[in-house]
Amino acid sequence: MINPSRVSRRSRTSDANKMGRIWKNNSLSIVLFALFFLCLSGQYLAGWYSHNEGQREHHRPETSFSGYVIEAHFLEALFENWESEFLQIGAFVILTAFLFQKGSAESKPLDKKERVDEIKSDSVYDPKMPWPVRQRGLALTLYSYSSSIAVLLLFVLSFVLHGLSGARHYNQDQFEHGQPAVSTVEYMSTSTFWFESFQNWQSEFLSIAVMVVFTIFLRQIGSPESKPVDTPHGETGSN
Repeated sequence: MINPSRVSRRSRTSDANKMGRIWKNNSLSIVLFALFFLCLSGQYLAGWYSHNEGQREHHRPETSFSGYVIEAHFLEALFENWESEFLQIGAFVILTAFLFQKGSAESKPLDKKERVDEIKSDSVYDPKMPWPVRQRGLALTLYSYSSSIAVLLLFVLSFVLHGLSGARHYNQDQFEHGQPAVSTVEYMSTSTFWFESFQNWQSEFLSIAVMVVFTIFLRQIGSPESKPVDTPHGETGSN
């Protein structure tokens, strides 16, 4: 006779092993998305308090906690930052495809071809390969640049949403000062919009440049973003 308790223990062990594999295989993205939602929650809460402080100072009705999600005060700040992050990643992905930095872990080696620079001719016959690789043609061409295309599309989307939400926020100030409202396009041509954009963009490019240079001389054991600890400064690449 089958022992129900033994079956139950086996089931729990199997579930635990499955969860353990999921965590091991996806722990980096799980932790990063968890930190994202934690920080987003903090931004939302702090922004809600800050927004309502301004509302009280100007003797206007306060915004409810749930209603703040559609407030331009929140959306402008959100998309303004997303815009710069996606620009940073997109630029980094594209620039590292053909530019080099001797000694940096973030650069391809200067004097040899890397695996990422080629597509093996026999890949089309491997059933484990992604569909576009087996399909070849236009599908493969688009897939070959899909990473930068996707990130730059997210940048453009965030850029437009920054303009839309920023125009709403800008027009609220215009109304308070008895000035006429402007369109989204007019707002995106103002110094205010470009000041908001450039102040974020410059910090993103600075952080990438610092990382590229730091990896020449500094190390972080265990990280794929670092060269091995026991390698000379002049060695380029992370392997």
